[in-house]
Amino acid sequence: MTAPFLSLAQIRNRLILTARAILRDHRPGPDGHCPACRTPDCSVATAARNVIDAAEKVQQRSTATQPTEPDRDEPQQAE
Repeated sequence: MTAPFLSLAQIRNRLILTARAILRDHRPGPDGHCPACRTPDCSVATAARNVIDAAEKVQQRSTATQPTEPDRDEPQQAE
């Protein structure tokens, strides 16, 4: 399926699953080098960690309580 048929939560979950699979493939070996890249600091694994961190920040932000003061960007309603 493609994006028009998926909710934002489903897209977020697929990004996280893909990043976790990448981290499994790029896990450092006993010598400290990534077997897929053969480098000690794997930029692919770093990017996958950044995706997971960003997705978790979005989830934390969306489940936070709403601010008590009115948003300045929203139009004011007559009382």
